Amino acid sequence: MAMVILTGGGTAGHVTPNLALVPGLAERGISVRYIGSKNGMEKELVSEAGIPYDGISVGKLRRYFSLKNFTDPFRVLAGISQAKKLMKRYRPAAVFSKGGFVSLPVVIAASRKKIPVILHESDMTPGLANRLCLRYAKTLCCNFPETVKTLPEGRAVLTGCPIRAELLSGSREEGLKMTGFTGEKPVLLVIGGSLGSEFLNETVRAALPALLAKYDVVHLTGAGRVSKESEQPGYVQFEYVKEPLRHLFALADTVISRAGANAICELLALKKPALLIPLSRAASRGDQILNARSFAAQGFSIMKEEEDVTAENLPEALAELEEQRDALIGAMSQAHTSDGTKNVLALIEKAIGSK
Repeated sequence: MAMVILTGGGTAGHVTPNLALVPGLAERGISVRYIGSKNGMEKELVSEAGIPYDGISVGKLRRYFSLKNFTDPFRVLAGISQAKKLMKRYRPAAVFSKGGFVSLPVVIAASRKKIPVILHESDMTPGLANRLCLRYAKTLCCNFPETVKTLPEGRAVLTGCPIRAELLSGSREEGLKMTGFTGEKPVLLVIGGSLGSEFLNETVRAALPALLAKYDVVHLTGAGRVSKESEQPGYVQFEYVKEPLRHLFALADTVISRAGANAICELLALKKPALLIPLSRAASRGDQILNARSFAAQGFSIMKEEEDVTAENLPEALAELEEQRDALIGAMSQAHTSDGTKNVLALIEKAIGSK
């Protein structure tokens, strides 16, 4: 039986796409192991999924001064040595990396053992870890056509992002039970990211009188950000929803969301018309803005920058979205990247076959 090593860590966004591949790999008779950091957050997520896990030393290469910059290169070297031993022990047919600095020693070790490496980059521009790994990789999978144009010809492939299969199996009826809605009104789902968004929270709550005239509203606020003062019929808040999120997606007719790459790829796979309000440049390096612009240009969503959105004009932006609903769904239905899981699995199979 062929084996694939998965790697990536530091954030959930570096782990969940890896986990999304596991069922498809199993269906193809391919076994899986995961290599991450010894004590990183990825260890808990992967272990909960029942996937064999090996931890190695990890160092972070910072673009700012830190005393750790003098010691972390030695941790990277130790991690490469440890990863090489794991490659020798398991003899994987391929390595799939989702990025983060834990991936660097694994990718280098695999390359030195002549094992095909496939990278995946979620954002428009590759992060530092993936830029360092690219020279060792056979392929870099991308979410955006703009990314393909910036990388060496023949190395980048537009795949979209692997999506957890369970997200596609939600039940509208279960969503109605969770919210207590009658189903008589269309449902607006507001998602501010895993930590929530204070801007979206405040803007949506201020706009509730106008929004509730048309929609029932489900609001994922982030931990500790539920507002008891805003409670009213037709408006339901959750701090965070894990497995039952699929039912809220099935219930939602329209979505307001930030523009993290994994989140918007989930909306694409689910074919949900969305108003994307990316995190502003003042609070980020601007990658969400680039992500949202690309999706708007491809006809998958509409986008408004945070500085242009107020409680007063939010209903107008949603009205614009509703006017384009059929066109947005049509574009998403035709998108090659709407099934990122299938596309990435095909590349992994090809890499295994070539080896």
